[in-house]
Amino acid sequence: MANTFASQPNQQQVQNLIQLLNSGQLSQAESLAKNLITKHPNTFILHHVLSLALDGQQKFAEAVESYKNALKLQPNTPDLLFNLGITLTQLNRLSEAVATYQQAIQTNPNFFEAYGNLGTILQRQGKLNEAIASYQKGLKINPQDAQGYFNLGTALRDMGDLEAAVNSYQKAIRLFPDYTDAHNNLGKALRDQGNMDAAVKCYQAALALNAEHANANYNMAEFLYLSKKYDEAISYFERSQLDDWQERRLYCLYKAEKFDAFKVNRDELIGRMPHTSPFLATLSTHYSINFNEPDPYDFCKNGLDFVYQKTIPELGRNSTLLKDLLDDIHTADIAERKQGRLTNGQQSAGNLFKRPEASFRTLSELIKKEFLSYKNKFADADCELIKSFPVELEFTSSWYVKMQQGGHLSAHIHEVGWISGAVYLAMPTPKAGSNEGAFEYGTHGDDYPQKHQNFPTMYVMPNVGDIVLFPSSLFHRTIPFSANEERICIAFDLKPTINMAQKNSY
Repeated sequence: MANTFASQPNQQQVQNLIQLLNSGQLSQAESLAKNLITKHPNTFILHHVLSLALDGQQKFAEAVESYKNALKLQPNTPDLLFNLGITLTQLNRLSEAVATYQQAIQTNPNFFEAYGNLGTILQRQGKLNEAIASYQKGLKINPQDAQGYFNLGTALRDMGDLEAAVNSYQKAIRLFPDYTDAHNNLGKALRDQGNMDAAVKCYQAALALNAEHANANYNMAEFLYLSKKYDEAISYFERSQLDDWQERRLYCLYKAEKFDAFKVNRDELIGRMPHTSPFLATLSTHYSINFNEPDPYDFCKNGLDFVYQKTIPELGRNSTLLKDLLDDIHTADIAERKQGRLTNGQQSAGNLFKRPEASFRTLSELIKKEFLSYKNKFADADCELIKSFPVELEFTSSWYVKMQQGGHLSAHIHEVGWISGAVYLAMPTPKAGSNEGAFEYGTHGDDYPQKHQNFPTMYVMPNVGDIVLFPSSLFHRTIPFSANEERICIAFDLKPTINMAQKNSY
């Protein structure tokens, strides 16, 4: 570094700058740092403080440039590289963040926090094996890192390894008994295993530590409404203020047949929110049909007209991709996710399209192309489903469903999607003239209260290699089949991409 004594700010100036930063006067620190940098451009501490001041004000793009200027002066500064990686993540510049964390680790091989943050980025990129390896390397350096075990648990759950995820969350809790998020996530993994009693105890443990914990309140509410304890569920949803809690509250009112309260709350919600909630569309449509009233919600009023069926050429009966998908489904080490709507079948845990198998990744890209075709097919439709169709998409969830003779799935919706769908890899032979094994979609399901039976339904009979896409607001089910053959599909939800970039709490 080519600084001279004359190019340095005096000690009092630096102390004043640091005091502004430490006292939270970030805009003043930014202003003073910029002023001093014009006079002393090669002083590392000035760039460092400016970076932190900009970062603290969420001026992330400026902060990145400031961090880089500081690193030009002191390139091998692990903590600075770590902070730069976090800020790049905030800007969704994930590849750059990965390279920055790797540089921090190269500079300091024992930087376990950098391994942790690197793992979270790799996990977001769907590189689960690499993410797990990064978490494990960090834990090898610091086996007392509770957050490391928590992060590892999230990746293992995404991978569908529920038992390992449970063990990892339990290790996090042993190291840090007051780890609220770990109690909550342990509950979710146990729920996926079908152990609801243990899951509820975990949610209760999380709420005992923090009664306002959003996720734990939400999870308790879901358990209560599945138990038909609707009034109790509403109070937990209201405390959670999380995601679709308002729609879930409406759901509870409707299932409890408190129709007047439902209508008042529905109309109030419709009046102040954009018409972009598939779940609210389901509820509003069902109520309107039930009571023979116009539906005021304009997500997709005529959802039955927006079902799309097409054959994917790459999934022909003798194709390599079809064979690879079936082989991976039958041989991959993926836990079963328990769910009550499925009869004579198995559903995979985790998020299939985040797994490393090439067949799943190839299929996910083919599906994304079909989503563009879907949008183009309905481009002239005057509804929010199409007008607000997301520019970028992410798979909220993806899983396979294998059914045997007598298998079926009762009517339900996918509350967290925008467009839902399935790709069919094996289909039973239906009886002549029957619709056994078909995909049925409609406007009623999930034991919603009915004043009459006049709820429209339709069905399609998928062939092997077909994809079916539909608005997530539609109820759908599998019609039972009697053939002694397997019915195998990969189901999924896509929704608008949400910038999940959050600073790691290391």
